[in-house]
Amino acid sequence: MMEQDARQLMQSAYENRYTWDKNFPGYTADVQLKVGDQVYRGKVKVNSNLSAEVIDVADEQAKQAIQGQLQEVAIHRIRRSFEDTHGKNTFAFGETDATGAAEILVGGKSEGDRYKVRNNEVCMVHRHIHGIVVTIDTHSSHQTGEGYLSHRYHSVYRDPKTGELKGEQDYEDNYEKVGDYQILSSRTIRSIEDGQPVVSEFSFSNIKLLQPALV
Repeated sequence: MMEQDARQLMQSAYENRYTWDKNFPGYTADVQLKVGDQVYRGKVKVNSNLSAEVIDVADEQAKQAIQGQLQEVAIHRIRRSFEDTHGKNTFAFGETDATGAAEILVGGKSEGDRYKVRNNEVCMVHRHIHGIVVTIDTHSSHQTGEGYLSHRYHSVYRDPKTGELKGEQDYEDNYEKVGDYQILSSRTIRSIEDGQPVVSEFSFSNIKLLQPALV
């Protein structure tokens, strides 16, 4: 019974995330990346297949940073069924914390991963991804009326074997509704690099949906 309840709670929160539908046409936007006192400007294009292009940004590092963020956002907007994503996993309840968030422990294919769910939203993700352990705590979210989007969240990266801290970042995301779609309009990332605080501000403006190709 409890296994079923844990799966249902996880599935409900998973399906409550905001995603783009299959008609998503892609979009273009102007981009500005500000890192400390360096400013980079250019254009971006996110295609209907969710690949991202960065245009007119000469600095290779800045270009990679912008592309990386766009692709990371797009991955989270893909609409995949719960069964596709979690069909080979089992779910069990862990502890409920002081905020009322229920911990969900994952077994099966993604053994060792865990989540916390509160108010039908996943508010904590602890996952093993590509040889690193990522823990993301979400502090606030945007309610779009068609699912929630994370607003402020904190990511910590650790070595899976030693638990050594590899990095941590604070994020703040804002969205703009363009046509029928919520599109990222700004993302601020605060991190510590070599003991120094670094703030990266990604701003997207003049967002326009691409016209779907006529079939």
